[in-house]
Amino acid sequence: MNITQRKVTSPKGDITIYKITNETGACVELSSLGAGIVSVWVPDKDGKLADVVIGYANAADYFYDGPCAGKVPGRYANRIAKGHFTLNGKEYTLAINNGPNALHGGPEGFQNQIWNSRIEGDSVVMTYESADGEEGYPGNMKVTARYSWNNDNELTLGFEATCDADTIVNLTNHVYFNLAGEETGSVLDHTLWLAAHKYLPTDDTLIPTGEIADVAGTPMDFTESKPLGRDIKCDFPALNYGKGYDNCYVIDNWNQELKEIAVLADPASGRSLKVSTDQPAVQVYTGNWLEGCPKSISGHDYHDYAGVAIECQGMPDAPNKPQFPSQKLAAGETYKRTIKFSFLK
Repeated sequence: MNITQRKVTSPKGDITIYKITNETGACVELSSLGAGIVSVWVPDKDGKLADVVIGYANAADYFYDGPCAGKVPGRYANRIAKGHFTLNGKEYTLAINNGPNALHGGPEGFQNQIWNSRIEGDSVVMTYESADGEEGYPGNMKVTARYSWNNDNELTLGFEATCDADTIVNLTNHVYFNLAGEETGSVLDHTLWLAAHKYLPTDDTLIPTGEIADVAGTPMDFTESKPLGRDIKCDFPALNYGKGYDNCYVIDNWNQELKEIAVLADPASGRSLKVSTDQPAVQVYTGNWLEGCPKSISGHDYHDYAGVAIECQGMPDAPNKPQFPSQKLAAGETYKRTIKFSFLK
């Protein structure tokens, strides 16, 4: 791998941008702001390279962006109801930043911090130290995000976290994909398959009710590949609440081992993306509120449905839902999770 780096100044300090290029010329760009994925250039069926992830024109535009594009939210990705959870009999209060709920670790979450970063072999390693009480979470936490890119156009993200006190953690990457090219408009003609026969119904603020429901017979069903736009306008609570898909799916037969859980494909370009993870769930978000976000990396304006996020993660509000897999991290233990994006043509 060839890895280069450059510095970009910002109000919060220097942001480091890394570019990893493989032997075929396909490449990824990563940012130390939010441990983010800035761009991914991969070939179509004719060998033409295009950037297939949503990215902004300026590195500093990623601070406090609504879409959380390409970044690692934390300490707890997704939503926690009313910004409250109880751990070891003690109640903790978080910032309310999404309706009545806490989202993505709060307004000063991991996604809005400049991480320490370095090149290590063929990988880029980013680290962040979250202080006890930061955004309301207990314990001093150390987090590592390791990105690796190979000659098969596979981008692997490995997370590790430790804490000196019992806490909760849920890490993912919030990258948005448009396999036709980030500048081409809607992804609603992309097809998606999920290894998920169940999903989490929510209330109208997108907090899970606690039910784990079958997708069969509903517009939530992606167990057979179908276009994202086929059922997106159906009169169905989950779709009405979010103006499209913004829903958590439960991975079939989850056993904490790395396995393929999603395939996204663009029929026109011939590009496809296989997503693998050892996480118990995946949030599918069809970019329903992208209108008005910062100008694109190629200089145009993004609109709703211009990208789809496939966020491998623990379940939203799991600290308040004992029937969901626990996201507790005990003091001295190590949280380890992996997400792999494999780009094919």
